[in-house]
Amino acid sequence: MELFAPGMVIDRREVLHGRTWLVTPVRVVWDSEDILVTYLAEGTPLLFPEHPFGRHPWHGRDRWTGTSLLQVHRRGDAYSVWAFFQDGAFTGWYVNFEAPIRRWEQGFDTVDHGVDIWIPGGGAQWQWKDRADVTTLVQLGRLTQDEADAVWTETEKVAAALDRGERWWSPWDGWTPDPTWPVPDADSSRARLSTPK
Repeated sequence: MELFAPGMVIDRREVLHGRTWLVTPVRVVWDSEDILVTYLAEGTPLLFPEHPFGRHPWHGRDRWTGTSLLQVHRRGDAYSVWAFFQDGAFTGWYVNFEAPIRRWEQGFDTVDHGVDIWIPGGGAQWQWKDRADVTTLVQLGRLTQDEADAVWTETEKVAAALDRGERWWSPWDGWTPDPTWPVPDADSSRARLSTPK
Protein backbone atom coordinates (compact mmCIF):
# COMPACT_ATOMS: atom_id res chain seq x y z
CA MET A 1 0.00 0.00 0.00
CA GLU A 2 1.39 3.37 -1.03
CA LEU A 3 1.02 5.98 1.70
CA PHE A 4 -0.07 9.57 1.15
CA ALA A 5 2.56 12.21 1.88
CA PRO A 6 1.80 14.77 4.61
CA GLY A 7 0.64 18.02 3.05
CA MET A 8 -0.76 16.29 -0.04
CA VAL A 9 -4.31 17.25 -1.03
CA ILE A 10 -6.45 14.19 -1.78
CA ASP A 11 -10.14 13.51 -2.45
CA ARG A 12 -12.55 12.33 0.21
CA ARG A 13 -15.38 10.86 -1.85
CA GLU A 14 -18.78 9.75 -0.64
CA VAL A 15 -19.76 6.85 -2.89
CA LEU A 16 -23.38 5.68 -2.83
CA HIS A 17 -24.38 2.52 -4.71
CA GLY A 18 -21.11 2.55 -6.63
CA ARG A 19 -21.32 6.16 -7.84
CA THR A 20 -19.58 9.25 -6.45
CA TRP A 21 -22.06 11.52 -4.66
CA LEU A 22 -19.82 14.09 -2.98
CA VAL A 23 -16.16 15.06 -3.35
CA THR A 24 -14.29 17.05 -0.72
CA PRO A 25 -10.58 17.93 -1.12
CA VAL A 26 -8.75 17.31 2.18
CA ARG A 27 -5.13 17.75 3.24
CA VAL A 28 -3.13 14.79 4.54
CA VAL A 29 -1.80 15.33 8.07
CA TRP A 30 -0.50 11.83 8.78
CA ASP A 31 -0.64 8.45 7.09
CA SER A 32 0.44 4.98 8.13
CA GLU A 33 -0.72 1.48 7.32
CA ASP A 34 -3.41 1.69 10.01
CA ILE A 35 -4.24 5.39 10.49
CA LEU A 36 -5.04 8.11 7.96
CA VAL A 37 -5.48 11.64 9.30
CA THR A 38 -6.79 14.44 7.09
CA TYR A 39 -7.76 18.09 7.54
CA LEU A 40 -10.88 19.70 6.09
CA ALA A 41 -10.36 23.46 6.09
CA GLU A 42 -13.15 25.96 6.45
CA GLY A 43 -13.96 27.29 2.98
CA THR A 44 -13.05 24.05 1.16
CA PRO A 45 -15.11 23.57 -2.03
CA LEU A 46 -17.71 20.80 -2.17
CA LEU A 47 -18.41 19.01 -5.47
CA PHE A 48 -21.68 17.20 -6.16
CA PRO A 49 -21.59 15.00 -9.29
CA GLU A 50 -24.87 14.05 -10.92
CA HIS A 51 -26.15 10.85 -9.28
CA PRO A 52 -28.99 8.51 -10.27
CA PHE A 53 -30.12 8.36 -6.62
CA GLY A 54 -30.74 12.11 -6.58
CA ARG A 55 -29.12 15.03 -4.84
CA HIS A 56 -26.82 14.74 -1.85
CA PRO A 57 -28.37 16.19 1.35
CA TRP A 58 -25.73 18.95 1.32
CA HIS A 59 -26.44 19.90 -2.29
CA GLY A 60 -26.68 23.68 -2.60
CA ARG A 61 -23.67 24.31 -0.35
CA ASP A 62 -20.66 25.18 -2.46
CA ARG A 63 -18.16 25.21 0.43
CA TRP A 64 -17.59 23.76 3.92
CA THR A 65 -18.31 26.65 6.29
CA GLY A 66 -18.41 27.43 10.00
CA THR A 67 -15.79 24.96 11.22
CA SER A 68 -12.66 23.11 10.21
CA LEU A 69 -12.05 19.43 10.96
CA LEU A 70 -9.26 17.01 11.78
CA GLN A 71 -10.54 13.64 10.52
CA VAL A 72 -8.93 10.49 11.97
CA HIS A 73 -9.60 7.20 10.17
CA ARG A 74 -8.50 3.76 11.38
CA ARG A 75 -8.30 0.87 8.93
CA GLY A 76 -11.37 -1.36 9.06
CA ASP A 77 -13.47 0.84 11.35
CA ALA A 78 -16.97 1.75 10.20
CA TYR A 79 -16.53 5.26 11.59
CA SER A 80 -14.03 8.09 11.68
CA VAL A 81 -13.39 10.58 14.47
CA TRP A 82 -13.42 14.30 13.81
CA ALA A 83 -11.98 17.12 15.93
CA PHE A 84 -14.01 20.29 15.37
CA PHE A 85 -12.38 23.72 15.38
CA GLN A 86 -14.15 27.06 15.29
CA ASP A 87 -11.95 30.08 14.58
CA GLY A 88 -8.99 27.80 15.30
CA ALA A 89 -10.24 26.75 18.76
CA PHE A 90 -11.08 23.12 19.55
CA THR A 91 -14.76 22.56 20.43
CA GLY A 92 -15.09 18.78 20.64
CA TRP A 93 -14.77 15.34 19.08
CA TYR A 94 -17.38 13.84 16.78
CA VAL A 95 -17.69 10.15 15.93
CA ASN A 96 -19.00 9.95 12.35
CA PHE A 97 -20.36 6.50 11.55
CA GLU A 98 -19.63 5.68 7.92
CA ALA A 99 -18.46 2.89 5.65
CA PRO A 100 -14.84 1.82 6.25
CA ILE A 101 -12.59 3.85 3.98
CA ARG A 102 -11.39 2.36 0.70
CA ARG A 103 -8.20 3.90 -0.65
CA TRP A 104 -7.42 4.70 -4.26
CA GLU A 105 -4.42 6.49 -5.77
CA GLN A 106 -5.69 10.04 -5.21
CA GLY A 107 -7.83 9.66 -2.11
CA PHE A 108 -10.35 7.44 -0.37
CA ASP A 109 -14.03 6.52 -0.50
CA THR A 110 -16.69 6.14 2.19
CA VAL A 111 -20.36 7.00 2.70
CA ASP A 112 -22.19 8.41 5.72
CA HIS A 113 -24.38 6.15 7.88
CA GLY A 114 -26.40 8.89 9.60
CA VAL A 115 -25.92 8.36 13.34
CA ASP A 116 -23.11 10.18 15.21
CA ILE A 117 -21.70 10.76 18.69
CA TRP A 118 -20.67 14.19 19.97
CA ILE A 119 -18.01 14.48 22.72
CA PRO A 120 -17.90 18.11 23.86
CA GLY A 121 -14.59 19.73 24.72
CA GLY A 122 -14.00 20.26 28.41
CA GLY A 123 -14.87 16.75 29.53
CA ALA A 124 -18.67 16.80 29.32
CA GLN A 125 -20.55 13.54 28.80
CA TRP A 126 -20.79 12.20 25.26
CA GLN A 127 -24.12 12.49 23.44
CA TRP A 128 -25.92 10.65 20.64
CA LYS A 129 -26.81 12.57 17.50
CA ASP A 130 -29.20 11.72 14.66
CA ARG A 131 -30.10 8.20 15.82
CA ALA A 132 -33.34 8.29 13.82
CA ASP A 133 -31.37 8.87 10.62
CA VAL A 134 -30.42 5.18 10.30
CA THR A 135 -34.07 4.15 9.93
CA THR A 136 -34.60 7.00 7.49
CA LEU A 137 -31.65 5.87 5.36
CA VAL A 138 -33.16 2.37 5.15
CA GLN A 139 -36.51 3.84 4.09
CA LEU A 140 -34.76 5.95 1.43
CA GLY A 141 -32.79 2.99 0.08
CA ARG A 142 -29.40 4.35 1.10
CA LEU A 143 -28.86 1.43 3.52
CA THR A 144 -30.18 -2.13 3.55
CA GLN A 145 -31.57 -3.51 6.80
CA ASP A 146 -28.50 -5.75 7.15
CA GLU A 147 -26.25 -2.70 6.73
CA ALA A 148 -28.29 -0.80 9.32
CA ASP A 149 -27.92 -3.71 11.77
CA ALA A 150 -24.15 -3.55 11.26
CA VAL A 151 -24.22 0.21 11.93
CA TRP A 152 -25.95 -0.38 15.28
CA THR A 153 -23.41 -3.06 16.19
CA GLU A 154 -20.59 -0.59 15.51
CA THR A 155 -22.27 2.19 17.52
CA GLU A 156 -22.66 -0.14 20.52
CA LYS A 157 -18.94 -1.00 20.42
CA VAL A 158 -17.93 2.67 20.32
CA ALA A 159 -20.40 3.68 23.04
CA ALA A 160 -19.14 0.89 25.33
CA ALA A 161 -15.52 1.96 24.74
CA LEU A 162 -16.37 5.58 25.58
CA ASP A 163 -18.10 4.47 28.77
CA ARG A 164 -14.88 2.68 29.72
CA GLY A 165 -12.90 5.85 29.05
CA GLU A 166 -11.21 4.38 25.96
CA ARG A 167 -10.41 6.68 23.05
CA TRP A 168 -7.82 5.23 20.69
CA TRP A 169 -7.58 8.63 18.96
CA SER A 170 -6.41 10.42 22.14
CA PRO A 171 -2.86 10.93 20.74
CA TRP A 172 -4.46 13.65 18.58
CA ASP A 173 -5.73 15.58 21.60
CA GLY A 174 -4.14 19.02 21.55
CA TRP A 175 -3.50 19.06 17.81
CA THR A 176 -4.21 22.40 16.16
CA PRO A 177 -4.39 23.37 12.48
CA ASP A 178 -1.45 25.07 10.81
CA PRO A 179 -2.74 28.57 10.02
CA THR A 180 -0.41 28.83 6.99
CA TRP A 181 -2.11 25.96 5.14
CA PRO A 182 -4.03 27.31 2.15
CA VAL A 183 -7.60 26.22 1.55
CA PRO A 184 -7.52 23.58 -1.22
CA ASP A 185 -9.11 24.40 -4.54
CA ALA A 186 -11.27 21.94 -6.45
CA ASP A 187 -9.48 22.03 -9.81
CA SER A 188 -7.70 18.68 -9.46
CA SER A 189 -10.78 17.04 -7.94
CA ARG A 190 -12.98 18.35 -10.75
CA ALA A 191 -10.51 17.08 -13.37
CA ARG A 192 -10.50 13.62 -11.78
CA LEU A 193 -14.30 13.55 -11.87
CA SER A 194 -14.28 14.24 -15.61
CA THR A 195 -11.73 11.49 -16.34
CA PRO A 196 -13.26 8.09 -17.15
CA LYS A 197 -12.20 5.38 -14.71
